[in-house]
Amino acid sequence: MKFKKAQNLKTIADLIGARYVGDAEFQVLGTNEIHRVTAGDIVFVNHPKYYDKALNSAATIVLIDQEVECPEGKALLISEDPFRDFNLINTHFTRTQDFKEERHNLEVGDATIIHSSVVIGNDVKIGDNCMIHPNVVIGDRTVIGNNVIIQSGTVLGGDAFYYRKTAKGFEKLQSVGHVVLEDDVEIGVNCTLDRGVTDVTLIRKSTKIDNQVQIGHDTIIGERCLIASQVGIAGCCNIGNDVTLWGQVGVASSVAIEDKTVVLATSGVSKDLKTGTYFGAPAEPAKEFYKKAVKLSRL
Repeated sequence: MKFKKAQNLKTIADLIGARYVGDAEFQVLGTNEIHRVTAGDIVFVNHPKYYDKALNSAATIVLIDQEVECPEGKALLISEDPFRDFNLINTHFTRTQDFKEERHNLEVGDATIIHSSVVIGNDVKIGDNCMIHPNVVIGDRTVIGNNVIIQSGTVLGGDAFYYRKTAKGFEKLQSVGHVVLEDDVEIGVNCTLDRGVTDVTLIRKSTKIDNQVQIGHDTIIGERCLIASQVGIAGCCNIGNDVTLWGQVGVASSVAIEDKTVVLATSGVSKDLKTGTYFGAPAEPAKEFYKKAVKLSRL
Protein backbone atom coordinates (compact mmCIF):
# COMPACT_ATOMS: atom_id res chain seq x y z
CA MET A 1 0.00 0.00 0.00
CA LYS A 2 1.52 3.29 -1.15
CA PHE A 3 0.69 6.53 0.62
CA LYS A 4 -0.87 9.22 -1.55
CA LYS A 5 1.87 11.53 -0.30
CA ALA A 6 5.34 10.54 0.93
CA GLN A 7 5.79 10.67 4.73
CA ASN A 8 8.87 10.83 6.93
CA LEU A 9 10.07 8.58 9.73
CA LYS A 10 9.20 10.98 12.57
CA THR A 11 5.65 11.48 11.30
CA ILE A 12 5.01 7.72 11.31
CA ALA A 13 6.69 7.29 14.71
CA ASP A 14 4.50 10.04 16.19
CA LEU A 15 1.39 8.45 14.67
CA ILE A 16 1.94 5.12 16.44
CA GLY A 17 3.80 6.41 19.51
CA ALA A 18 6.99 4.53 18.66
CA ARG A 19 10.70 5.30 18.99
CA TYR A 20 12.71 5.46 15.82
CA VAL A 21 16.27 4.79 14.72
CA GLY A 22 17.40 6.81 11.73
CA ASP A 23 17.06 10.26 10.25
CA ALA A 24 13.79 11.96 11.25
CA GLU A 25 13.31 12.97 7.59
CA PHE A 26 13.92 9.43 6.28
CA GLN A 27 11.39 8.94 3.48
CA VAL A 28 8.49 6.51 3.98
CA LEU A 29 6.42 5.67 0.90
CA GLY A 30 4.04 3.00 2.20
CA THR A 31 3.64 -0.40 3.86
CA ASN A 32 3.81 -3.93 2.60
CA GLU A 33 4.18 -7.56 3.61
CA ILE A 34 7.51 -9.29 3.43
CA HIS A 35 6.85 -11.04 0.10
CA ARG A 36 5.99 -7.77 -1.70
CA VAL A 37 8.15 -5.08 -0.09
CA THR A 38 10.13 -2.52 -2.10
CA ALA A 39 12.36 0.40 -1.13
CA GLY A 40 10.45 2.98 0.90
CA ASP A 41 8.07 0.41 2.42
CA ILE A 42 7.48 -0.40 6.08
CA VAL A 43 7.49 -4.10 6.94
CA PHE A 44 6.58 -5.37 10.39
CA VAL A 45 8.18 -8.17 12.38
CA ASN A 46 7.38 -9.30 15.92
CA HIS A 47 9.37 -12.50 16.43
CA PRO A 48 13.18 -12.97 16.60
CA LYS A 49 12.86 -15.92 14.22
CA TYR A 50 12.01 -13.51 11.40
CA TYR A 51 14.22 -10.53 12.31
CA ASP A 52 16.93 -11.30 9.77
CA LYS A 53 14.44 -11.84 6.96
CA ALA A 54 12.77 -8.48 7.63
CA LEU A 55 16.00 -6.57 8.18
CA ASN A 56 17.54 -7.97 4.99
CA SER A 57 14.44 -7.53 2.86
CA ALA A 58 13.91 -4.82 0.25
CA ALA A 59 11.94 -2.80 2.82
CA THR A 60 13.84 0.22 4.09
CA ILE A 61 11.80 0.76 7.26
CA VAL A 62 11.37 -2.11 9.73
CA LEU A 63 8.63 -1.94 12.37
CA ILE A 64 10.03 -4.20 15.10
CA ASP A 65 9.43 -5.04 18.76
CA GLN A 66 13.08 -4.83 19.89
CA GLU A 67 15.88 -2.39 19.15
CA VAL A 68 18.48 -4.15 17.04
CA GLU A 69 21.39 -3.02 14.89
CA CYS A 70 19.96 -1.04 12.01
CA PRO A 71 21.27 -2.03 8.56
CA GLU A 72 22.93 0.72 6.56
CA GLY A 73 20.49 2.73 4.47
CA LYS A 74 17.48 1.66 6.54
CA ALA A 75 15.48 2.88 9.53
CA LEU A 76 13.70 1.25 12.46
CA LEU A 77 10.42 1.91 14.24
CA ILE A 78 10.54 0.38 17.74
CA SER A 79 7.07 -0.68 18.88
CA GLU A 80 5.76 -2.80 21.75
CA ASP A 81 3.20 -4.27 19.33
CA PRO A 82 4.17 -4.13 15.63
CA PHE A 83 1.06 -6.05 14.51
CA ARG A 84 -1.23 -3.49 16.15
CA ASP A 85 0.76 -0.54 14.85
CA PHE A 86 0.95 -1.92 11.31
CA ASN A 87 -2.85 -1.99 11.38
CA LEU A 88 -2.93 1.54 12.75
CA ILE A 89 -0.72 2.89 9.97
CA ASN A 90 -2.67 1.09 7.25
CA THR A 91 -6.11 2.16 8.40
CA HIS A 92 -4.92 5.73 8.98
CA PHE A 93 -3.83 6.16 5.37
CA THR A 94 -6.36 3.86 3.65
CA ARG A 95 -9.92 3.54 4.83
CA THR A 96 -11.38 0.06 5.03
CA GLN A 97 -14.58 -0.58 3.11
CA ASP A 98 -17.91 -0.58 4.90
CA PHE A 99 -20.24 0.52 2.06
CA LYS A 100 -21.83 3.12 4.35
CA GLU A 101 -20.84 5.99 2.10
CA GLU A 102 -22.11 6.65 -1.37
CA ARG A 103 -19.66 5.35 -3.93
CA HIS A 104 -17.33 7.85 -5.52
CA ASN A 105 -14.61 8.00 -8.16
CA LEU A 106 -16.23 5.21 -10.17
CA GLU A 107 -14.91 4.92 -13.73
CA VAL A 108 -16.83 2.77 -16.22
CA GLY A 109 -15.79 2.20 -19.83
CA ASP A 110 -17.83 2.10 -23.01
CA ALA A 111 -20.43 -0.62 -23.67
CA THR A 112 -20.11 -2.05 -20.14
CA ILE A 113 -23.31 -3.41 -18.60
CA ILE A 114 -23.71 -3.41 -14.80
CA HIS A 115 -26.90 -4.85 -13.28
CA SER A 116 -28.75 -2.52 -10.92
CA SER A 117 -28.28 -4.94 -7.98
CA VAL A 118 -24.47 -4.78 -8.14
CA VAL A 119 -22.82 -3.16 -5.10
CA ILE A 120 -19.73 -1.11 -5.90
CA GLY A 121 -17.24 0.43 -3.48
CA ASN A 122 -15.05 3.50 -3.84
CA ASP A 123 -12.27 4.25 -6.33
CA VAL A 124 -13.30 1.41 -8.66
CA LYS A 125 -12.30 1.29 -12.34
CA ILE A 126 -14.15 -0.90 -14.85
CA GLY A 127 -13.06 -1.12 -18.49
CA ASP A 128 -14.89 -1.40 -21.80
CA ASN A 129 -17.37 -4.06 -22.89
CA CYS A 130 -17.69 -5.75 -19.48
CA MET A 131 -20.71 -7.65 -18.18
CA ILE A 132 -21.36 -7.53 -14.43
CA HIS A 133 -24.24 -9.86 -13.48
CA PRO A 134 -26.75 -9.46 -10.60
CA ASN A 135 -25.70 -9.39 -6.93
CA VAL A 136 -21.98 -8.99 -7.55
CA VAL A 137 -20.03 -7.06 -4.90
CA ILE A 138 -17.02 -5.03 -6.05
CA GLY A 139 -14.88 -3.71 -3.21
CA ASP A 140 -12.90 -0.50 -2.91
CA ARG A 141 -10.02 0.13 -5.31
CA THR A 142 -10.84 -2.84 -7.55
CA VAL A 143 -9.57 -2.50 -11.11
CA ILE A 144 -11.31 -4.45 -13.89
CA GLY A 145 -9.96 -4.52 -17.43
CA ASN A 146 -11.78 -4.77 -20.77
CA ASN A 147 -14.08 -7.59 -21.92
CA VAL A 148 -14.44 -9.01 -18.41
CA ILE A 149 -17.43 -11.13 -17.36
CA ILE A 150 -18.36 -11.50 -13.68
CA GLN A 151 -21.22 -13.88 -12.92
CA SER A 152 -23.87 -13.51 -10.22
CA GLY A 153 -23.03 -13.61 -6.53
CA THR A 154 -19.29 -13.13 -6.88
CA VAL A 155 -17.42 -10.95 -4.37
CA LEU A 156 -14.27 -9.10 -5.39
CA GLY A 157 -12.28 -7.64 -2.53
CA GLY A 158 -13.31 -9.46 0.64
CA ASP A 159 -11.15 -9.30 3.76
CA ALA A 160 -7.97 -11.37 3.86
CA PHE A 161 -8.16 -14.43 6.12
CA TYR A 162 -5.23 -13.27 8.26
CA TYR A 163 -5.33 -13.33 12.09
CA ARG A 164 -3.07 -13.64 15.08
CA LYS A 165 -4.13 -15.55 18.15
CA THR A 166 -4.20 -13.68 21.46
CA ALA A 167 -5.35 -14.51 24.97
CA LYS A 168 -8.71 -12.93 24.11
CA GLY A 169 -9.18 -14.67 20.76
CA PHE A 170 -8.17 -13.75 17.23
CA GLU A 171 -7.13 -10.30 16.03
CA LYS A 172 -7.52 -9.42 12.36
CA LEU A 173 -4.78 -7.93 10.20
CA GLN A 174 -6.71 -5.24 8.35
CA SER A 175 -6.79 -5.53 4.56
CA VAL A 176 -6.07 -2.32 2.67
CA GLY A 177 -5.00 -3.82 -0.66
CA HIS A 178 -7.13 -4.42 -3.73
CA VAL A 179 -8.07 -6.78 -6.57
CA VAL A 180 -7.11 -6.44 -10.25
CA LEU A 181 -8.68 -8.40 -13.11
CA GLU A 182 -6.90 -7.92 -16.43
CA ASP A 183 -8.53 -8.01 -19.89
CA ASP A 184 -10.69 -10.95 -21.01
CA VAL A 185 -10.95 -12.53 -17.56
CA GLU A 186 -14.15 -14.45 -16.75
CA ILE A 187 -15.27 -15.16 -13.18
CA GLY A 188 -18.05 -17.69 -12.49
CA VAL A 189 -20.99 -17.75 -10.08
CA ASN A 190 -20.45 -17.31 -6.33
CA CYS A 191 -16.69 -16.88 -6.41
CA THR A 192 -14.73 -14.99 -3.76
CA LEU A 193 -11.50 -13.11 -4.36
CA ASP A 194 -9.94 -11.59 -1.24
CA ARG A 195 -8.11 -8.31 -1.67
CA GLY A 196 -4.46 -8.04 -0.78
CA VAL A 197 -3.50 -7.19 2.78
CA THR A 198 -1.39 -4.26 1.57
CA ASP A 199 -0.91 -5.06 -2.11
CA VAL A 200 -2.84 -6.70 -4.95
CA THR A 201 -4.63 -9.96 -5.62
CA LEU A 202 -4.12 -10.27 -9.37
CA ILE A 203 -5.80 -12.31 -12.11
CA ARG A 204 -3.92 -11.87 -15.38
CA LYS A 205 -5.47 -11.63 -18.82
CA SER A 206 -7.62 -14.33 -20.44
CA THR A 207 -7.85 -16.51 -17.32
CA LYS A 208 -11.19 -18.26 -16.84
CA ILE A 209 -12.52 -19.15 -13.39
CA ASP A 210 -15.45 -21.52 -12.84
CA ASN A 211 -18.16 -21.34 -10.15
CA GLN A 212 -17.57 -21.42 -6.37
CA VAL A 213 -13.85 -20.75 -6.42
CA GLN A 214 -12.01 -19.09 -3.50
CA ILE A 215 -8.81 -17.12 -4.12
CA GLY A 216 -6.88 -15.85 -1.11
CA HIS A 217 -5.20 -12.52 -0.49
CA ASP A 218 -2.13 -11.44 -2.46
CA THR A 219 -2.30 -14.42 -4.79
CA ILE A 220 -1.24 -13.90 -8.40
CA ILE A 221 -2.73 -16.08 -11.13
CA GLY A 222 -1.11 -15.92 -14.55
CA GLU A 223 -2.45 -15.60 -18.08
CA ARG A 224 -4.76 -18.11 -19.79
CA CYS A 225 -5.29 -20.26 -16.71
CA LEU A 226 -8.33 -22.51 -16.23
CA ILE A 227 -9.59 -22.82 -12.66
CA ALA A 228 -12.44 -25.34 -12.31
CA SER A 229 -15.29 -25.39 -9.81
CA GLN A 230 -14.68 -25.52 -6.04
CA VAL A 231 -10.95 -24.87 -6.24
CA GLY A 232 -9.55 -23.18 -3.14
CA ILE A 233 -6.33 -21.20 -3.39
CA ALA A 234 -4.82 -19.79 -0.19
CA GLY A 235 -3.07 -16.46 0.17
CA CYS A 236 0.28 -15.39 -1.30
CA CYS A 237 0.40 -18.04 -4.04
CA ASN A 238 2.07 -17.48 -7.40
CA ILE A 239 0.50 -19.44 -10.23
CA GLY A 240 2.10 -19.25 -13.66
CA ASN A 241 0.65 -18.94 -17.15
CA ASP A 242 -1.44 -21.65 -18.85
CA VAL A 243 -2.00 -23.55 -15.59
CA THR A 244 -5.08 -25.77 -15.20
CA LEU A 245 -6.51 -26.61 -11.79
CA TRP A 246 -9.39 -29.08 -12.04
CA GLY A 247 -12.31 -29.37 -9.63
CA GLN A 248 -11.81 -29.23 -5.86
CA VAL A 249 -8.07 -28.74 -6.00
CA GLY A 250 -6.72 -27.15 -2.83
CA VAL A 251 -3.56 -25.04 -2.85
CA ALA A 252 -1.78 -24.16 0.42
CA SER A 253 -0.49 -20.65 1.15
CA SER A 254 2.69 -19.29 -0.48
CA VAL A 255 2.88 -22.09 -3.05
CA ALA A 256 4.33 -21.43 -6.52
CA ILE A 257 3.11 -23.38 -9.56
CA GLU A 258 5.09 -23.19 -12.80
CA ASP A 259 3.70 -22.44 -16.27
CA LYS A 260 1.68 -25.10 -18.12
CA THR A 261 1.14 -27.26 -15.06
CA VAL A 262 -2.03 -29.37 -14.76
CA VAL A 263 -3.36 -30.44 -11.36
CA LEU A 264 -6.06 -33.10 -11.56
CA ALA A 265 -9.32 -32.99 -9.61
CA THR A 266 -9.41 -33.31 -5.79
CA SER A 267 -5.63 -32.96 -5.46
CA GLY A 268 -3.99 -31.14 -2.59
CA VAL A 269 -0.99 -28.92 -3.38
CA SER A 270 1.20 -28.32 -0.35
CA LYS A 271 4.52 -27.42 -1.99
CA ASP A 272 5.86 -25.74 -5.14
CA LEU A 273 5.22 -27.57 -8.43
CA LYS A 274 7.44 -27.70 -11.49
CA THR A 275 5.81 -27.92 -14.94
CA GLY A 276 3.96 -31.23 -15.28
CA THR A 277 0.74 -33.09 -14.49
CA TYR A 278 -0.05 -33.88 -10.84
CA PHE A 279 -2.58 -35.89 -8.85
CA GLY A 280 -3.20 -36.87 -5.25
CA ALA A 281 -3.01 -35.38 -1.78
CA PRO A 282 -0.30 -34.36 -1.37
CA ALA A 283 0.01 -33.87 -5.13
CA GLU A 284 2.68 -35.87 -6.92
CA PRO A 285 3.43 -36.51 -10.59
CA ALA A 286 0.36 -38.27 -11.97
CA LYS A 287 2.35 -41.10 -13.55
CA GLU A 288 3.94 -41.91 -10.20
CA PHE A 289 0.54 -41.86 -8.49
CA TYR A 290 -0.94 -44.28 -11.02
CA LYS A 291 2.06 -46.65 -10.77
CA LYS A 292 1.61 -46.80 -7.00
CA ALA A 293 -2.13 -47.38 -7.42
CA VAL A 294 -1.50 -50.34 -9.73
CA LYS A 295 1.06 -51.85 -7.36
CA LEU A 296 -1.29 -51.51 -4.39
CA SER A 297 -4.13 -53.15 -6.33
CA ARG A 298 -1.94 -56.20 -6.92
CA LEU A 299 -0.98 -56.73 -3.29
